[in-house]
Amino acid sequence: MAKRTAVIDLGSNSMRMAIYERTSRWGFFILSEYKMKVRLGEGGYGNGGEISEQSMQKAFAAFSEFKSIAKSYKCMKIFCVGTSALRDAPNSNELIAMVRNKLGISIKVINGQDEATYGAIAANRLLPALNDAITLDIGGGSSELAFIKDSKIVGAVSLDIGTVRLKELFSDKKDKASLDEFLSKIISKIPANFRCENIIAIGGSLRALSTAIMSKISYPISTIHGFRYELKEHENFITSLIAANNDELEGFAIKKDRFDTIREGATIFLNIAKALGCKNIYTSGVGVREGVFLADFLRKSGKGELCERVGKFPEGLNVSIKSLQDRFAITDNKSVCKYARGIYDALAELHGFEGAYLNELVSAARIYNIGADIGFYSDHINSAYLVLNALNFGFTHEQKALIASIIATNGKKNVYEYDKYKTLLPKQDTVRWLSFMLSLARMLNLNCADLKLEFSFNNNTLFINGAKCLQMAKEEIKKLAKPEIFAISFN
Repeated sequence: MAKRTAVIDLGSNSMRMAIYERTSRWGFFILSEYKMKVRLGEGGYGNGGEISEQSMQKAFAAFSEFKSIAKSYKCMKIFCVGTSALRDAPNSNELIAMVRNKLGISIKVINGQDEATYGAIAANRLLPALNDAITLDIGGGSSELAFIKDSKIVGAVSLDIGTVRLKELFSDKKDKASLDEFLSKIISKIPANFRCENIIAIGGSLRALSTAIMSKISYPISTIHGFRYELKEHENFITSLIAANNDELEGFAIKKDRFDTIREGATIFLNIAKALGCKNIYTSGVGVREGVFLADFLRKSGKGELCERVGKFPEGLNVSIKSLQDRFAITDNKSVCKYARGIYDALAELHGFEGAYLNELVSAARIYNIGADIGFYSDHINSAYLVLNALNFGFTHEQKALIASIIATNGKKNVYEYDKYKTLLPKQDTVRWLSFMLSLARMLNLNCADLKLEFSFNNNTLFINGAKCLQMAKEEIKKLAKPEIFAISFN
């Protein structure tokens, strides 16, 4: 099993490399990411798609640096895929041969459908579950769409419509009339059944748009992966961005290296979103590179379509929780999880959640002590920080904020930094209840992890059966701030 794997994605605009570290059979995390703007497609869309000598040398230099970086990380595997610019260029074999012969890196040129499928595999496995969605990945030379229906990838299409392509063919020539006609003609090639209220936004341009929206609304979490917004609420903002000049773009929280293509990306996005009848945008921080990695990480034996050769994670397993446990958990928290479930069920008539928030409570119980590896003092704050910054895959931002808040509140009366995250959190009383239940479970685990405790509630008393002689736990439990007045009895 290769501990570290590098995946390089050579696009029309940028060349990117991500380094992944496996922590166990089912655990991994993104260790690092690198990007170089090589502009492989620059000047090519008005010149038969041919890669210029300057762009070729720039790409080769980037490959050389990326190989050195991957070697410094001791990567045992390096995968490399080329997309639109290599597909289009009649002289792409020159670059492919140069990189293979001089650097020993094999570039696999993937077709548009596979490019769309790789992005959809990553989004489908690593975003919170969406039964139906269209993935949209806007690149420099092309845009890829895949249709996820009932959590399965049922179709994929590639369109010759990308940011650099539009810039060179239309924007630089200030030919808006021809641009509108071109967009309409290309978008009409999207299959008629590709209509859905949910779009999963993949790629640098769409992540830049989401980042701009997050800045505009002072969003409390900095992680882009999993950020959701409603298109109608921010359509005017995106339209204003398209009309902005370079000086004005700074006010939209757009980085300077995106100034030259962000308006084209936003234009493509709005036109496709309207054609699909889209309402909700889910931002994906993962895409083709993660899809290529997962195709190796989750590969199944046998032949068939790409999406059929990539397996799934085991039912009930979350890859980010598994990775955090592998790296930072200092104890086995199975008993805490079991006790938290038992307490939740026993106190159901008091908290009245009717099954809601149980997943978040148990998830918090699994990783409540990962921050202790950083330091004992305020370990619950350390744990919450790791949750907010590393619990990225498979959870909504609301879930992440709640899990972090359950842990950080630590059974206290005041919910930790509630005002900062309140737009993502339920009522304070809800957080208090969940944090109380986790803290009670954690304290019962101090010296009775192997005991079979049972919980029941009647006569306004929580009975903990099998815990008669737990003096330390009893002392600690007295310090807990109960969300409501009730007694606790040890039997």
